[in-house]
Amino acid sequence: MNAILEWPVEDDDAIGTALWTAAQIAEATGGVAGGGDFAVAGAATDSREVMEGDLFIALTGEAADGHRFVEGAVARGASGVLVDRAVPHPHVRVGDTSAALDALGRAARARLNAQARVIGVTGSAGKTGVKEALYAALDRSSRGQAHRSVKSFNNHVGVPLSLARMPARTRFGIFEMGMNHAGELSALTRLVRPHVAVVTTIAPAHIGHFADEAAIAQAKAEIFEGLEPGGIAIVPADSPHAELLAGVARDHGAHVILFGTAATADVRLIDALPTADGGTLVTAEFGESTGSPRKLCYTISQPGAHWAVNSLAVMAAVAAVGGDLGAAGLALAELPDLAGRGARHPIVADGGDGTGHALLIDESYNANPASMLATITQLGATPARRRMAVLGAMKELGEGGDGYHAGLAAPLVAAGVTRALLVGAEMAPLAAALGTIDLTTLAAPIAFVHVPGAAQAAAILDSEDWAPQGGDAILIKGSNSVGLSALVKALAAARADTDGPHTTAGGD
Repeated sequence: MNAILEWPVEDDDAIGTALWTAAQIAEATGGVAGGGDFAVAGAATDSREVMEGDLFIALTGEAADGHRFVEGAVARGASGVLVDRAVPHPHVRVGDTSAALDALGRAARARLNAQARVIGVTGSAGKTGVKEALYAALDRSSRGQAHRSVKSFNNHVGVPLSLARMPARTRFGIFEMGMNHAGELSALTRLVRPHVAVVTTIAPAHIGHFADEAAIAQAKAEIFEGLEPGGIAIVPADSPHAELLAGVARDHGAHVILFGTAATADVRLIDALPTADGGTLVTAEFGESTGSPRKLCYTISQPGAHWAVNSLAVMAAVAAVGGDLGAAGLALAELPDLAGRGARHPIVADGGDGTGHALLIDESYNANPASMLATITQLGATPARRRMAVLGAMKELGEGGDGYHAGLAAPLVAAGVTRALLVGAEMAPLAAALGTIDLTTLAAPIAFVHVPGAAQAAAILDSEDWAPQGGDAILIKGSNSVGLSALVKALAAARADTDGPHTTAGGD
């Protein structure tokens, strides 16, 4: 008997260890390599984010020309640069660096093994959280062979850059795609060419650029245009636009899987119960149309009905690409905080219930009417002595913006919020609504202050009347441009609590 076992030969064993070589970059982009041979391990378009061994891509934009930062990128360790002019460093020179970035992204997608599977994710809310959950599930399932777009790299630069960063050995690629105008997703999805396309939800985000919410749904449905033959569309059954989304998906040859609480859902939420450590125990049913009918019970580390429903989309997509549902369940139970999207921080707080700490909920990255409602509702379900909300303006809501802002008054009352700090000029209608709302005898009055910006909000929270107290829960949420993330960082740093209860939560 031969005691020596032969190492199995895999299809991708011939692939080199570098992400890209100079020759491969030149071939993909139609450029000319010069200044010496090089190979790269990563790629960046921001010179401040360049790491040792990266390719720096010098984009020319309206605000700045990336070629001004070539020297800085090389000093930070870039192995090579992608440029449209002569430079005294190892480089590939092209006619247009933006077009070259797209070409490099297309080449990265094209070189994947035939068995690899790619998922595209879009939606008015929840897409970053779903993308991160999918990555955690499939990376665990594939033992480290999953790749995803980082942060919210979901636009005309972020998507091709995320593709260009994808190793050739990737088994599962997960890419977030965003838009605020019609036609944008159409271009992005043709770069990604997903096997599975997920739409998380449709809401009046960026509605200032659209005629109505149905027009937003139509624009989100553009993601199905890039589906590979035989692709799968995962659509929210609870959305009033589910039929529109499913119809467009079928027009592009997709098999449609509906997820949600509705009776029509193929992956349906049966039950969602809060767990003792702040997560959610989910029971879900896969119907006959999924090809593998079953019931699943798993835990997710995040609280909230919106996360319970979004987990159905995650599980449906994992099953659609042949991932391990058991590994996915474990990954969802251990999903870490998402900064700006529901991360929970214990902070030091005097007085109150005497526990010495309060809970800071960071939802500072983005806001639209749907995500505001979801997070305010979850705040209402969070055990607390006092519930406080620091709410920043919701941007790009168009003519209906006043109504959307004023409409937050009723959810705040229903959630038992007793203090509301409103930030930004757009919050004036909510301030007016809170000043005139007809409270029932059981509802506590809401003390509120309206300030123009984040700096004034910080000063209010530092005052004796508004400083967090023991047992409080403080939600901070607003559109990214309002700048509330700086308020979160300052509050968390000034009141860091290393001994308090640590919980996790995800958001949009």
